Amino acid sequence: MKLFEFPVRVYIEDTDIGGIVYYVNYLKFMERARTEFLRSHKIEQQDLQQQGFLFVVKSVNCDYLASAKLDDQLTISVEVAKCSAASVTFLQSIRTNQLLTRAEVVVVCVNAETMRPCRFPSQIRQIFSNR
Repeated sequence: MKLFEFPVRVYIEDTDIGGIVYYVNYLKFMERARTEFLRSHKIEQQDLQQQGFLFVVKSVNCDYLASAKLDDQLTISVEVAKCSAASVTFLQSIRTNQLLTRAEVVVVCVNAETMRPCRFPSQIRQIFSNR
């Protein structure tokens, strides 16, 4: 699958008192990029929720290599590494002119009522399997 990229500017609200991006905000940036990746394929999370599907992060393995700072322009990438019937593994990175953070994020599709794993809707499975 082609690499999807999403730009983010670092604002004061993203940083600690020293002007360095607070570590959990990298995860927020990655979440936004995954949402925009779906949106680029005409998939809205609200529509999926109304159909009874939710996406839940099962695990994150994240390496913080360098710090982003106030006013930095970041590029957050999303790539599908593997997909099964009910889960997808994304490889994500955050860059300026250097690699700052990289992560492997596993997302599971669950039934909105039971919160139990279920198969991705066919249109989602098709997007994830077009690697």
